[in-house]
Amino acid sequence: MVSQSSAQTLNPRTVHREFFGVPGALAVMTGTVSVVFVWYFSCNPQVGCQLPTTHEQWTHILRGAFNYQDYLSSTALVAYTVWWAWLALLYFVLPGHVVEGVELRDGSRLKYPINGLSSFFVTLAVALAAYTYWGTLPFVWITDHYFQLAVSSILFATAQALFVYAYSFRSSSVMLALAGNSCNPIYDFFIGRELNPRLGPLDLKYFCELRPGIMGWVLLNTSFAIRQHTVFGSVSNSMWLAIVPQIAYCVDTLVFERNVLTTMDIVTDGFGWMLSFGDLTWVPVMYSLQARFLAFHPVHHSSPMAALIAVMAVASFLVFRLSNSEKNAFRTDPNDPK
Repeated sequence: MVSQSSAQTLNPRTVHREFFGVPGALAVMTGTVSVVFVWYFSCNPQVGCQLPTTHEQWTHILRGAFNYQDYLSSTALVAYTVWWAWLALLYFVLPGHVVEGVELRDGSRLKYPINGLSSFFVTLAVALAAYTYWGTLPFVWITDHYFQLAVSSILFATAQALFVYAYSFRSSSVMLALAGNSCNPIYDFFIGRELNPRLGPLDLKYFCELRPGIMGWVLLNTSFAIRQHTVFGSVSNSMWLAIVPQIAYCVDTLVFERNVLTTMDIVTDGFGWMLSFGDLTWVPVMYSLQARFLAFHPVHHSSPMAALIAVMAVASFLVFRLSNSEKNAFRTDPNDPK
């Protein structure tokens, strides 16, 4: 049993609230979810893709948003839950190195399995098997139910955030995030109260950081490319230029999975709605917008333009990888002469 004074020392009361406190938290939650809705209803095969600037466009968006029967789908919610559970199962069963994270403020270090890349390849093998057996059907289903799946991810992310918020009260010895102990339930739910919520060996924050969202982004991009080929008979060079660098980024993230253990998300941020929604919804849904647009509106670049874009993509990726490796080396050992 941890004494009250020890708990207060371990988990001091949050004084400074980020995002301007409760008003900012509410604004971010409603604003980001609204962006997902607005972007979908203002960019689709039926109406094209354009910024909503007219009364008619906003009427269309609001009518679609209020017509919840079209996007609240128990089938999509089950499919998304199975996706999350499948990757959680792989987290447990696949072999991999177990590494320690950074030292926490109580002097302890948590252990993390490094098997994200193997989870990706096993999932890829299952996807190839599904393609061999059912053809394009599963992937076209994903694109046809894109928004139902997006809304399901919002519901799942919110339920997960509610769970970890309630779960953080299980003991006074739970290590809280320094920014998430304000005692305001709305703010702490948003920013994340517990630093590292775990269900047994399953670290929910670490798991969600790289797996359901990052791999979901790859699955969505691939499905949109398949959709384009199904409808138009080919995959445009613009689609390849959009999805190949993005998939390379996702694979790179999994190759350097252990580097995430020194990032702010893992080291200092609590796991609340902000990260839950960001990992499960914002990354796969918003980052796949280019592929989604190209799936129903192919763009064909000239060879010189395609080559220029490819060179820029490679150069950008190299800057990203080298700079992130340097940041990780510094966070791991600030005295490293490299």
